[in-house]
Amino acid sequence: MRIGELSRRTGVPTRMLRYYEEQGLIASERRSNGYRDYPESAVAAVEQIRGLLSSGLTTRVIRLLLGMEGVEGEELARTCSRNLAESLAAELDALEAKIGCLTRSRDTVREFLVRSRHAEVLGDAHVVLAPVAAD
Repeated sequence: MRIGELSRRTGVPTRMLRYYEEQGLIASERRSNGYRDYPESAVAAVEQIRGLLSSGLTTRVIRLLLGMEGVEGEELARTCSRNLAESLAAELDALEAKIGCLTRSRDTVREFLVRSRHAEVLGDAHVVLAPVAAD
């Protein structure tokens, strides 16, 4: 598929898709007319990349993780150096810190809505933290 179709199907701008390709996150073949031609699997790959980026991972770390997909057992142990493992552990620590911050922020917003007596706007996602006394 051409880059425009990949963009339409994933909601990712063509400029960003070119960047992903430059970073080694996705690959295309060039047609004789110079247009990029992406495989069907690029749709799932782009969606996975977007998810990993939105979780705070860098393109460098994503490239490493994608490069190890499907690698198992002894081959994975040989491929994942101590340096890489330490790098990934540091990324994991950073993600845990972000999750903690996001959790506190979520709880603060939820508590405010409950205290403001507008908890109903939370829909099914609300959890009443404490009953609010009537005036």
